[in-house]
Amino acid sequence: MAVFLIAAKEWGRIIDSRCEVTQWSFTATLAIVLVAINLLVPADAVWSRGQLHPIMLAIILIGACWWLFSLVLVISYPRSAKLWQGSPMLKSMFGQLTLLPCFASLIALKALSSPADPYFGGILVFLVMLTVWAADSGAYFAGKALGRIKLMPNVSPAKTLEGLLGGLLTTMVVVAGVCYFSPEQELGLLVAVTLFTALASALGDLSESMFKRAAKIKDSGTILPGHGGVLDRIDSLTAALPVFTLIYIAFWM
Repeated sequence: MAVFLIAAKEWGRIIDSRCEVTQWSFTATLAIVLVAINLLVPADAVWSRGQLHPIMLAIILIGACWWLFSLVLVISYPRSAKLWQGSPMLKSMFGQLTLLPCFASLIALKALSSPADPYFGGILVFLVMLTVWAADSGAYFAGKALGRIKLMPNVSPAKTLEGLLGGLLTTMVVVAGVCYFSPEQELGLLVAVTLFTALASALGDLSESMFKRAAKIKDSGTILPGHGGVLDRIDSLTAALPVFTLIYIAFWM
């Protein structure tokens, strides 16, 4: 939970980079909601008879809708900024929609562990993180070596189409390696799921870049010297986790 609260404080800078009251108010609001989720959905009630708790499912579904809307905002930026840039309320709502579904998805995946397979939920979370790491690393190196066509120059000038494709290719290679060591997994399905997850992770990165650019801040924070803030580290996961969780529920449950 601490990671999400730090990220919330950093999102507060996107809402208003000069007002500490606004930043801490947003953090406190998110903290209250996170505590409420934990009280309403205890760890042993997250899953029941193979069904995700309705509250958790609703939060994750709302998150998926948010990321579809965010895609529209990113594609149409900077025109889309006219709708929300001057509204602290909308930016606060976007922050909640970014962080809460990620939190709910993390809890949902981790709760899939059982006495018979205590590490299963953790393995799923690790798979998402591995997918994001592979996509980010592949995109970085492919973009450096081959990058020519700008992906979203108004949002993030450094990102290229070649980088995105390199990230997706790296993801497929990593997933193929996972299937080699876990032959019981269906390669085609796992590749499709991780590709969607990798694309979602790219959207999460671009979305945060858009909001930071509109707020005229380079990094979300300074807590990680040389790497920016916590939000800069988890921006890809904020989209990847809800997308992976929904696909998992749809095809594997």
